[in-house]
Amino acid sequence: MSLRLTDVTLTYPDGDSRLTALDGVTLEVPRGSVTAVVGPSGSGKSSLLAVAATLIAPDRGTVDIDGATTAGMTRADLAELRRRRVGIVFQQPNLLPSLTAVEQLQVMARIDGRSPAGARGRAMELLDAVGLADLADRRPHRLSGGQRQRVNVARALMNEPTVLLVDEPTSALDHERGAAVVDLITRLTHRQATATLLVTHDRAHLTAADRVAEMHDGRLRLLSASG
Repeated sequence: MSLRLTDVTLTYPDGDSRLTALDGVTLEVPRGSVTAVVGPSGSGKSSLLAVAATLIAPDRGTVDIDGATTAGMTRADLAELRRRRVGIVFQQPNLLPSLTAVEQLQVMARIDGRSPAGARGRAMELLDAVGLADLADRRPHRLSGGQRQRVNVARALMNEPTVLLVDEPTSALDHERGAAVVDLITRLTHRQATATLLVTHDRAHLTAADRVAEMHDGRLRLLSASG
């Protein structure tokens, strides 16, 4: 397993009491597979991603990423873990307007302490994988919404993470472009052998996932699994 959450509970202050966002959640995501999580707004999906990304520490339970348990890690340790092992595909691409598609990926190498020039080959390989090699030198304003989201996916994979966390990747896309992005994420998950956790509200794209789970009132239950 590359991603494992065990008996995770997360609460937030709510007046004089606390609101439970995650209630004893246990989830395992194997490498090379996509687990999709669906559920209504406020069910705990965003909290699940935040905990899996080590951005929020749970009240109780453990998070293991590629064999590393996050409990007791310092902020610096967690930042290093995210940089080395976790890729995040945000709901909005948030591409830097002054950078070309290939530069969006190369800057991730700089953050990781590597030479952007030396990382160009990896960046071009990923852009080719998402079908954008011929648009590598275009800036975001010259890309469509679906193309920008594909750059977003490629950027998340730049530093070869073992865990990929995807937040509502189709929310700003029509059905056809959304389906293409989910299919792309699934294909790259299998090719790159990442453990992918995909949060979505759109049940129309769930057939691409290897496993499907549902969040409701902070609780998670598995609905289906392939094989």
